[in-house]
Amino acid sequence: MTTTATEQTFLLPDLGEGLTEASVVQWLVAEGDVVTVDQPVVEVETAKSVVEVPSPYAGRVGVLHAAEGELVEVGRPLITIAVGVEAAGAAAVLAAGVAAETYREEERAGSGNVLIGYGTSAHPGSGRRRRPRAGRSTAAPAVVAPAVAAAPVVAAPSGVGPVKVISPIVRRLAREAGLDLHAIAPTGSGGVVTRSDVWTAIERARQASSPVPAKAQAPAAVVPTAPAAVAAHGERRIPLSGFQKTAAKVLSRSRAEIPEATVWVDVDATALWSLREAARTPDDPGPGLLAYVARFVVAGLKEYPVLNSRLDVERDEIVMPGVINLGVAVQGQHGLVVPAVLDAGSMITTELDVALRDLVARARTGKATTEELTAGTFTLNNYGGFRVDGSAAIINHPQVAMLGLGRIIDRPWVVDGEIVPRKITQMSFVFDHRVCDGGTAAGFMRSVADAIENPAAAIVRL
Repeated sequence: MTTTATEQTFLLPDLGEGLTEASVVQWLVAEGDVVTVDQPVVEVETAKSVVEVPSPYAGRVGVLHAAEGELVEVGRPLITIAVGVEAAGAAAVLAAGVAAETYREEERAGSGNVLIGYGTSAHPGSGRRRRPRAGRSTAAPAVVAPAVAAAPVVAAPSGVGPVKVISPIVRRLAREAGLDLHAIAPTGSGGVVTRSDVWTAIERARQASSPVPAKAQAPAAVVPTAPAAVAAHGERRIPLSGFQKTAAKVLSRSRAEIPEATVWVDVDATALWSLREAARTPDDPGPGLLAYVARFVVAGLKEYPVLNSRLDVERDEIVMPGVINLGVAVQGQHGLVVPAVLDAGSMITTELDVALRDLVARARTGKATTEELTAGTFTLNNYGGFRVDGSAAIINHPQVAMLGLGRIIDRPWVVDGEIVPRKITQMSFVFDHRVCDGGTAAGFMRSVADAIENPAAAIVRL
């Protein structure tokens, strides 16, 4: 029995992150497909992550209102679905679609963020399979460029072993550029192939193909440039992603509003290094250096609570929360993020170590929660991981201070009148001069530095 279809237009919902827009990464359905309630229909990129948006309706897809790569504002039309299609026909179409799927392992990997709740059921992201989109055209911009050769960037034989790809954007870039993901050298944590890895592979392939004489070149092929447009004399224009635009607004506001001041100090971390090494066993590596530093930072914030605050400029008040949510700068898939260890002030060193490792791992793959990404009250920035010594960082608005830690390296140091090699690091501290003066900043810095230089005594006092 056939039921009369009624068209329902689904508007881009508020994704729960305080954002006003999202960019369409890829459609998971095509016009004419039959969908069920809560079936993911599109992947969108917000300023914080890539999420899958499910359908609140069951029926046949009528209109996709945005092209892949297009920016859509919250509340604008996203997809129109004709509801009331024949149930038996819908079931047959869906069964045929599931039977026809033969995606590879990396194509079956989810984005890491699934938005559930617009319908009646929730499906685990790890076991879901997507409908093939063969024969569909895309509205993504493309330019004519020399055929891409993947040979210069081969890291492993094609098709050997599983490849780690988390972002669907990465898979799409590689697929549209004609690159084998197995042949791209990964730089992400744990061997993950990142977006920059794909762009590096594309650029190397283009450079490798440019010296070839015109007569020997392969026929031109259409290779998408995605966010970049190549102009004369090699100039390229790369539109900012939603994540980058949001970060730019926050950083610009910080620079425009906050009168920053920076102090720094060289710290002898030899004793802390030795303490960490002594705590290691064959079965337990013990807390990492960052966990110890985090513990000392938390203790310093309890001693100088004004640094764990925000400034209410409307009421001319310093607002000090009753909890320390320690933010940690992490280089994630979409750029720099600062998730927080919630209630870090109540944790001992081993608890901080577990919490930090878990938070950093999830943040790198875009899986930090919205609360973790927005609740920070103070930031610890370990830029020593980038093999640099110092940085005049920008405060993470609306916070009022940030402590940075440089790399720990062997340097000549004077101890008891003798020059000896020691493990030295540089700490820098940037603070809002409206909230405190140099005396408070220096007191906090010395509190942390003294604990690093004599960690055993500091831990006993904590």
